[in-house]
Parts: sequence; C-alpha cells; structure tokens
Amino acid sequence: MKENKKRIGILRGGTEGDYDSSLREGGEIILHIFENLSEKWKVVDIFIDKTGVWHLGGIAISPSILPQKVDLVWNVAHHSMANILQSFSIPTINISSFSFLLKQENDVLREHIKELDLNMPKKIVLPLYQADFDGPSDLYVAKKAREVLGKFSAPWIVKTFTPDSDMDIHLAKTFPELMNAIKDGVKHKKSILVEEFISGKNASIHSVSGFRGEDVYVFPIYTDRPHYNLPNGKASFSAEEKDQFMQTARDLHKHLGAEHYLQSNFVLHPKRGIFVTDISFSPDLKKDSHLSQSCELVGAQMHHIVEHILEKAL
Repeated sequence: MKENKKRIGILRGGTEGDYDSSLREGGEIILHIFENLSEKWKVVDIFIDKTGVWHLGGIAISPSILPQKVDLVWNVAHHSMANILQSFSIPTINISSFSFLLKQENDVLREHIKELDLNMPKKIVLPLYQADFDGPSDLYVAKKAREVLGKFSAPWIVKTFTPDSDMDIHLAKTFPELMNAIKDGVKHKKSILVEEFISGKNASIHSVSGFRGEDVYVFPIYTDRPHYNLPNGKASFSAEEKDQFMQTARDLHKHLGAEHYLQSNFVLHPKRGIFVTDISFSPDLKKDSHLSQSCELVGAQMHHIVEHILEKAL
C-alpha cells in the first residue's frame, strides 16, 4: 500500500546564527514529530554544515532537489535560508527577519512595544571575556561591574546570554555580589546578560495563531513557576490580573506579527505595571516544558499545536 504521509523537512545548522542551538532545536522538533505525529508526517532531516554544504540523509545535495523530497520545511537554521526555500516554491515555517531582529535586539523590541504602553527591564550584554584583549580577569570583572552600575542600579539578574544550565542565575543586590556573579560568567567562558530586576508577579503565556478557531488563541496562565522575593516562591493571580496578562499577550502577539506562535514572558510590578522580560517565536517541545504544562490546563497536547502549525503552513 502506498505511503500517504506528508513530508516535513527540518532545516538546521548553517554558517550563520547559533549553530549548536539550531542543531539542538531542530533535533527536538524531529523527535517530537517522530514520536507524536508519525502516522501523518514523515520527518526529513536537512542539515547544513559549517561550510554551507546542504545534506539530506547524510548525503550532500543541492537545495534545488528539495521540492521532490519534501512538502514543507520547518527552518530552524538562519532565517535567511527561507529565501532559498521560497525561491523553489517550498512552503516554509520560518521566523521572519523582523521577528529575528525583535528577538535579538532588545532596544528594537523596547521601542516597538511602547505603542502598547509596555516597557522592558534595562539590560546590558557583557561580551565573552578574552584574556589577550581584556587583560587580567579581576580587573575586567571590576571594570564591567562599574559599567553596569553606571547604567542602572541594583538589584540585578546576572546570567549567561545564551542558556547554560552549568551557570547559576544570580540575583545580585550589592556591588560585591554583582562582581561575584560576573566572575562566575567569566569562569564559565560565556557572554553575560545583566538585567534590571523588576520585582513582582511573573507570567509566561503562550499564544498560537488560528488555534481552536480563534484569531489568536491564548493559553491560560500556568502559575507553578518560581518567583523571586515572593512568599514560598509562588504567586497567585486575581481574575483581573489574569485577564490583564492574557489580553496583553494577545495584543503583543498581533503587534509583533507572530505568524504561528509566541511565548511572552512578563512581570507585573505593583506600581510600574507590566514589563516584557523576554519573547520567543519558537515553541519549547521538551517533555514537561512550561508549554506542555500550559497545554494540559486546557486539555491539549503539544503535538496538537505542532500539527496545527504544520497544517496551517501548507
């Protein structure tokens, strides 16, 4: 009997962007579709190596053959790869160049969301420490700590610029604590993100275009997540606060032009209102992720969202 599955290519790797993150994210999508949607979809792994050579099934190829090999491509390589796919009229799930810019450049996102009367915590990125260029590490740490202090006051959240489970997330309330946190980042050989700490209630909200017949479907708040400086590390939300968060997530989804999916991370300060702390246009498909737990609140599974995104993109 002839196989009637649709073929979904997962494009990952490449010469631009974060190569390792692209491989990891693409691998998670491949595994998720294989485990949950294999009755309808056949996964095709499309890999671009660091020299820019495209591979399919471990064999070097020209991208011009892809229209015969796939029905749809989910691009988690650099967003510019979509131009190549679209030149061959291949339907593509992709983060637009504007969305990529919003995700990467906090200042651009900060200005863009002012139209919604939203703000963001102040942030500064400290580049990867290089001994030959930056000199002794102790002097570098002191210099960068003074630089942060000159930008905004304590308390500060200090963490790696790209996710790294090996390094703790520091809440620094004093200058010596700030120096120790930066020193930890230097030790882990990572670029460091220092962010103004906004006290209040955290909410992470997922929204999907066109899901369950809605223009923008907003998942309810899943509250089982840690909160700094709150009793027992937990937060409870009034009905008014929940409505405020969910409406803000819906407005942000539309304002940013999220084609498929958006995760909006907020903090509600008791006097200063809602702050946007982070956004993501790519769903976290790991088991027991925050998205998975949010889906369970409404009787859904993550693969329902993935299947919706795939069908919508065709």
